[in-house]
Amino acid sequence: MTEIKVTKRERFNEIIDVLSGIDGTADLVAFVEDQIALLDRKAAKAKETAATKKAEDALLPVVEAALTDELSTIADIVARIDVEDMTAAKAASRLNKLVASGVAVKDTVKVDKRTLVAFKLA
Repeated sequence: MTEIKVTKRERFNEIIDVLSGIDGTADLVAFVEDQIALLDRKAAKAKETAATKKAEDALLPVVEAALTDELSTIADIVARIDVEDMTAAKAASRLNKLVASGVAVKDTVKVDKRTLVAFKLA
């Protein structure tokens, strides 16, 4: 049997339904409505913050500038980038975003009996 998840908003609306039939609970209803408004503001702020983080990726253009028309491994690309805190993991994350957006192409290359992931401009 699947368990149905009940949100705070649904619980608050149920509380309002119960309290609306009882005399003298207007202040409690107002309190619960304020709690729902707080949930709305919190959700809006979280969406805004997530959108800002996604849009303000300062390393993405730096990684894109390090790409060439020839396949390069992540280590080679990191070596070309002159950013102090750039790591292979950060570069790989940005490179995968570039592949998803169609700016870069991902392939594999053999280097010293190892198969490595390599990237180039599309």
